[in-house]
Amino acid sequence: MSQLTEATAAERHRILADQFLTLADGVADWEAPTPVKEWRAADIVEHMAWLPGMLQSMGATLDVPPTDSPLDHLRAQTAAVQHLLDGPDGDREIDTNMMGVMPLRQVIDQFYNFDLYAHAWDLAKASGQRIELDADYATAAHAGLSAMGPALHESGQFGSPQPVADDASPQDRLIAYIGRDPSWAPAAS
Repeated sequence: MSQLTEATAAERHRILADQFLTLADGVADWEAPTPVKEWRAADIVEHMAWLPGMLQSMGATLDVPPTDSPLDHLRAQTAAVQHLLDGPDGDREIDTNMMGVMPLRQVIDQFYNFDLYAHAWDLAKASGQRIELDADYATAAHAGLSAMGPALHESGQFGSPQPVADDASPQDRLIAYIGRDPSWAPAAS
């Protein structure tokens, strides 16, 4: 067990959002390529804006004030998510339309917190920053995603699993499972 796996959904969001935003602050080239072939560094931050739309499709609202940039939007969204998770609205049950009825904080934890975790790796790689993902969380996430079987990759939300050595770290196993090459680095110029 680790700090991340022992954390509540609200604590986990605080840790993961801080890690992600710290990495974003270290990005010097927003046009840099990423481990996701179709994306540049800026696309990772822009991608994270999906949460309010998903929640709205489930009958929940996340009020994020208008901002001038994707990074400012992410900061505002982070504050709104943290406020929701720290308050009583996080206990509100919503119909996920795919996994039944769950508390709002569980939906955010399973989907959005994981995205912050996984895309932090993408952002770090794209910007040349070092990152060590929490190994216990990687192990748990890999087990949970693997349990979904072929449906996970058929959804189109993840790339095809990549090969890794039998002795690969939990981080590398997870990253490879969601379609990234754990040894990816930007091409030398």
